[in-house]
Amino acid sequence: MAKQKQRIQDLVGLVHKLYAPELAADWDNVGLQVGDPNAPLERVLVALDPGLAAVQAARDADAQALVTHHPLIFHPIKRLTPEDAVGKVLWTAACDGVAIISAHTNLDCAVDGLNSWLAERLGVQQNVPLQPVVGDYLKLVVFVPTEHEQSVAEALFSAGAGQIGHYDECSFRSRGEGTFRPGQGTTPFIGVVGQREQLEEVRLETIIAKRKLARVLEKMHKAHPYEEVAYDLIPLQNQVPGAGLGRIGRLQQATTLDAFAARVKSALGCDHLRLIGAGDRAIHKVALCGGSGVTLLQTAHRQGADVLVTGDVKYHDARLAEELGIALIDAGHFATEQLMIEQVTASLREAARQHHWDIVFEAYTGAVDPFRLY
Repeated sequence: MAKQKQRIQDLVGLVHKLYAPELAADWDNVGLQVGDPNAPLERVLVALDPGLAAVQAARDADAQALVTHHPLIFHPIKRLTPEDAVGKVLWTAACDGVAIISAHTNLDCAVDGLNSWLAERLGVQQNVPLQPVVGDYLKLVVFVPTEHEQSVAEALFSAGAGQIGHYDECSFRSRGEGTFRPGQGTTPFIGVVGQREQLEEVRLETIIAKRKLARVLEKMHKAHPYEEVAYDLIPLQNQVPGAGLGRIGRLQQATTLDAFAARVKSALGCDHLRLIGAGDRAIHKVALCGGSGVTLLQTAHRQGADVLVTGDVKYHDARLAEELGIALIDAGHFATEQLMIEQVTASLREAARQHHWDIVFEAYTGAVDPFRLY
């Protein structure tokens, strides 16, 4: 029997499993940007940006997909022609058969994502999210006759219900008595038309990401023995364990701002840094956020950080840091995010290996910082 080939949609599912879309900001656009979900897949290139050079590199490497951090499409487009920057990339990718998949703020916020990698690279230990995220989740409560709860639960889990952080198949079950009276025209699984029935049932509870709701309900209805299924959907405001924007933690040993800045520069391989704060000030508690994270400056200050490491710091951000008494290290947008290329490549490669998928993952090596010093 021939081994089943993977498709673009399999890669999309893999990316979503590692970096859940519900972690993404409301304004963001993550997932499949361009491409045929049913197209066959054998080779994938991973890059920071979905630029024309990266798409052409994917094509030259015979890759059918390009996984990037930054999305290609942020806003609705009115036309698709090769006459503008985004249109040219879309046009080239579509013509060359290169699908583009983005993992942006969902990668930033993931438990094992960009900011946790950045914290590890900079030696920030015992780190936790600087700004935890509330997941887009529902609690599903369904009432099942005894001896059928396991089959219904298995159906729910197979559709993606019951996922909490790194744990899956999570549920709670309690027993009680249910009543119902079948009406005319019904074909009840248990009981007689016109007579009230009372029997032992199991209250089965689990958690669902909203994006999986339709699939979960479909599986539930197929597996449930009742003609009419009684269930509740309850909105949740739970924080996602370990997930959130940025990280905050401590260095193993306190140091000075200048000494820590030298460590950051070496660890990220950047040409220069911009510093706000006296070079001899003590640094022990460190906050960080890859890319444009200066919006977390006051959050970092409230949580007692001595310094915030990020990129894209503006003049007024620097003045605010001075007033708050917190140091800033601007290492640049590119330098604080480019480590995702190797990390995402390795993560996807390992996840595909566990699925026994024959897919080759390669890191794009042509990425360079668009800024240069004069």
